[in-house]
Amino acid sequence: MQPAGHHLAEFNLGTLLYDWDDPRVADFVNGLDLVNGIAQRSPGFVWMMDGDAMEAAQADPQGPLGGNPRTASTLSVWEDVARLEHFVWNTVHKQFYDRKEEWYGAVETLRLVMWWVPVGHKPSIDEAMARFQLLERQGESGEAFGWAHLKDAQLWKDKRCGAAA
Repeated sequence: MQPAGHHLAEFNLGTLLYDWDDPRVADFVNGLDLVNGIAQRSPGFVWMMDGDAMEAAQADPQGPLGGNPRTASTLSVWEDVARLEHFVWNTVHKQFYDRKEEWYGAVETLRLVMWWVPVGHKPSIDEAMARFQLLERQGESGEAFGWAHLKDAQLWKDKRCGAAA
């Protein structure tokens, strides 16, 4: 249940199979502005780390993401579960999700973490990775969780989102 005075933060992290300029990931790369634009115009969207800041965080070899040049991640905040769930599963985002194996391969590892943040809080990459690592170490809790932890979330079950996502 969503705590009063809180929004939902989400961080997803993946490693592309190919370099960003490889034609095999061109559809993914070319669709980022479209997907992010739809997210930013969606009801319930609050905030997203901008592309330049995310790119810098991904490229920093001393940073929490490790500097892998194939890292692809997003960090955003949403008013509630229902609004994020709608964006993920009922917009063009779903078309990209359905093609994830082309760009990321068969993903058997954790790729998503969510947590509650006070209204107005914009999480940092350090905070996001700490939550991601907490979920990896301890499993789902009120501090770090995936879709299965959210009783109000149902679309992920029907839309083929595995437990590892």
